[in-house]
Amino acid sequence: MQLSSGGLGPLDALSGFALGFSTMQIGLLGSAHFLGFFLGCWWAPRLMGSVGHSRGFAAFTALGIIGILGHSLTNSAYAWAGLRIAQGMCIAGCYTVVEAWLQSKVTNETRGRAMGAYRVADMSASLVAQLMISVLEPAHYASYTVLAVLCAASLLPLTLTRLDQPAVPAAPRLNPRLAWDRSPLAVAGVLVSALSGASFRMVGPVYGSEVGLATSQIALFLAAYVAGGAISQLPVGWLADKFDRRIVLIWLSVAAIASCLLTATVQGLPTAGVMATAAIFGLFTFPIYSVSAAHAHDFAQTHERVELSAALMFWYAVGAIAAPWVASALIQSYGPPALFALIAIGHVALVLFGVVRMRARPPSEERTAYIYAPRTSFTVGRLMSRFREADKP
Repeated sequence: MQLSSGGLGPLDALSGFALGFSTMQIGLLGSAHFLGFFLGCWWAPRLMGSVGHSRGFAAFTALGIIGILGHSLTNSAYAWAGLRIAQGMCIAGCYTVVEAWLQSKVTNETRGRAMGAYRVADMSASLVAQLMISVLEPAHYASYTVLAVLCAASLLPLTLTRLDQPAVPAAPRLNPRLAWDRSPLAVAGVLVSALSGASFRMVGPVYGSEVGLATSQIALFLAAYVAGGAISQLPVGWLADKFDRRIVLIWLSVAAIASCLLTATVQGLPTAGVMATAAIFGLFTFPIYSVSAAHAHDFAQTHERVELSAALMFWYAVGAIAAPWVASALIQSYGPPALFALIAIGHVALVLFGVVRMRARPPSEERTAYIYAPRTSFTVGRLMSRFREADKP
């Protein structure tokens, strides 16, 4: 599922570029994906309650296959946006099913190993999905067929299993205000994380094309971003557990600003230099969501953790819906460097707000362990909540 969905975003951007879509229309595709993602997060627990895990997964996978194959039937950017809503619903719904199933099977003894395997699968597939772009021809039906086949293949493990379906968990109550009440800085961090990640993933291929990268090089450009983010998880986690998380968040944003300014202002970088800037950008922006989530959970009670995780995911979805369209509009008006200028402005705001919050509130006396928090579904908090409690320093 991750191979399919992770490959669709950059392929759509490159295909739109080849078909003559405007930069704003390409950004609209990314925003439509995250709108579908939000709808899928909201609908999936209710659908599971009606038809069960396996049928729910099959229904969402069917939506995803329709959303991918439908690209070959029309060259309308607005029709593609509607198809991306369907595919966004697919990825959110399928992750919800998988995470609910995992939650019902893991114990406190196996939680660490299960989550470790889950993280490796998630990030490895995301990395490979970016590299797939180098062999998928933009705006070609065969490329979309390959992604549809991968999406369909995700049905096999769940439909062939002989294990009994778990009981359907109650859907977490969506209370966005809870995240703001526990930590306004965490909400700001999540919004800036969405601005950074969603705009780069969905509009980054346009930036790469505008600065002269070939399709195979754009694949490496996106993969370097994911690889940088994967590398940074352990060292940033160590820092976030050792020092005030707000200081870590501020310095991550300062470094992100520096990487954005370097990318936006230095012209004529060789290909290796462009790849290096993408890796550095991922190194400092990728962990911001997890640091923000850990900071919010420092001020939460045990019974609030599932709802708090869902609330943080809500704020991420809000930022991710808006970010690609705004970024593409700025690129269309001011050129490719505007993408990183926008992200830099977001991080400047986060630094300033972080300084204000440090003066307004002392650090929490109770600290949860830093963990990589996947931005996959509203139900991921069920997997994370006991994990945080079990590893609380």
